Amino acid sequence: MPVTRRAVLRNAVVAAVAAPFVHGAHAAGTLSVGFWDHWVPGANEPLAELCREWAAREKVEIKIDFITASGDKDLLTAAAESQSKTGHDVLGLLAWYAPGYADSLEPVDDVMAELIHQHGPAIAGAEYLGKQNGHWIAVPTAVGSTVSPPCARIDLMKQITGIDVTRMYPPNAPADPALTADWTWEGFSQAAEKCFKAGYPFGMPISTCSDSVQWVGALFNSHGAELVDASGAITVDSDPVRTVLEWAKKTVRFFPESVFAWDDSSNNKALISGQSALIFNAPSAWAVAKRDAPKIAEQLWTFPTPKGPKGRHVSGRYRYWGIWNFSQNKSAAKSLLLSLSSRASMEKLMRASQGFDVPPFASLSTFDIWAEAEPPKGTLYNFPPRGDVIVSVACSPAPARIGVQMYSQATMCKMIAQCTQQGKSVDEAIAFGRQELEGFMRS
Repeated sequence: MPVTRRAVLRNAVVAAVAAPFVHGAHAAGTLSVGFWDHWVPGANEPLAELCREWAAREKVEIKIDFITASGDKDLLTAAAESQSKTGHDVLGLLAWYAPGYADSLEPVDDVMAELIHQHGPAIAGAEYLGKQNGHWIAVPTAVGSTVSPPCARIDLMKQITGIDVTRMYPPNAPADPALTADWTWEGFSQAAEKCFKAGYPFGMPISTCSDSVQWVGALFNSHGAELVDASGAITVDSDPVRTVLEWAKKTVRFFPESVFAWDDSSNNKALISGQSALIFNAPSAWAVAKRDAPKIAEQLWTFPTPKGPKGRHVSGRYRYWGIWNFSQNKSAAKSLLLSLSSRASMEKLMRASQGFDVPPFASLSTFDIWAEAEPPKGTLYNFPPRGDVIVSVACSPAPARIGVQMYSQATMCKMIAQCTQQGKSVDEAIAFGRQELEGFMRS
């Protein structure tokens, strides 16, 4: 067979990241890894097992730590190791923290080149934070990565709004084009009004918690309502932003009055207790309902977000595996991450999380994990992004150093609160947003 330039380059990449390293004269022979401690019981052990299997093949001595997010210990660990230039070789990083530590991370363009060859392009939402200044700074992983689509009561949506969510988005089948054409943000607003009047308001937080930022981010992105563009210019005073704020003025009054003070558990509680017909959330609410309120769980269905002028956006929040640039065994670290990101490894890891995680490559959304979830059968089939769903990160496309402040300060949510709860005009809400964004630029 003829030898092409592309084949030579690809083989060089594979050799660079997948060869056994401990047999070389300069191999360190040890590797220390720190992973996020998964909230799903039993999800950590398969990851540890895959690491041990790789270490046995490569004859590497490996040390594995699972670091809890309780008390932000995982975030504090990253900060301490970055400053001290010592610690794990590989460390799990949440979303914005990957670009935040870009100067301390080893580029992984070679690893990602091989993974893209295996799986196809990474999902744009995963690339937005994982790739900085033209280089991949960390490997996006399914472990702990998730999206926040609607999860609704089948019975209440059908009885009150006339929307059959299981027909609109069936399991193991394409979405119904006629029904999904009407699933827009305007259609959402109409359904919210009907459920509010029937005593089952949609549980949509508008506070500073991450669940608020996630769904509001999808709302803004689906309208092309950028507060800051990719170059870092403030673009908050725009027609798309005004459209979103006008929509909020019309729709937010159909949510519970307390949503401005909700935390990340409030929407889950509203759904599980039977008080709400719909929330936006990962499958954690359904999982708890399955345990604590099985009759409610039997009526829950997860499906894509409403469509806006710029498409059907869902907010993604990805986790990454980064290699510190002060690691003493970078080549072994790259080999491990390549092994953990194979199709077989990813399937094992996603099964361990019971469908909570979503992969950073669209081609890995074809496993039957989500279709098998029950009750009801297929309830999570449409949880991983499919069809016309676009995964974007809330506050994108702003540069990461600005976007992280917009996200952590929930600027978009505050703007909505300004012109709804506080009774200010859309112009005043935009002026507030501009002032806050200008402060971010100076920091």
